[in-house]
Amino acid sequence: MYQQMIFVNLAVNDVDASRKFFTELGYTINDQFSDENCASVVISDTIVAMLLNKQRYADFTKKEIADSTKTSEVLLCLSAESREKVDELVDGAIAAGGSASGETQDHGFMYGRAFDDPDGHTWEVMWMDPAAVQG
Repeated sequence: MYQQMIFVNLAVNDVDASRKFFTELGYTINDQFSDENCASVVISDTIVAMLLNKQRYADFTKKEIADSTKTSEVLLCLSAESREKVDELVDGAIAAGGSASGETQDHGFMYGRAFDDPDGHTWEVMWMDPAAVQG
């Protein structure tokens, strides 16, 4: 079966700083699709974050580029395999230079937290009990 991929393109102020931030979280950079204007961050086999400096990002749109520290242009949500992995990723993001975003969501069967990366993009991290999904 074909696995559809998603490439999330985000405007960043400093490609090198963004590259450092995401590698500190344990993600890898695909150097084949990265250069001084863009970092291709491999989140999973089917998810890639393309972090483009604003000049390069502007090559793909005629719209004004949002200041993600002041305006929400997108909410990104990643799944996690456990509550502990949610905390591990969000705590790691904060330690790497991100900031906590919003309140912890704990509904027993579902647990989530969020962080803003150094450019202000909000990343939610959620765990859901597989039994709750099946039932």
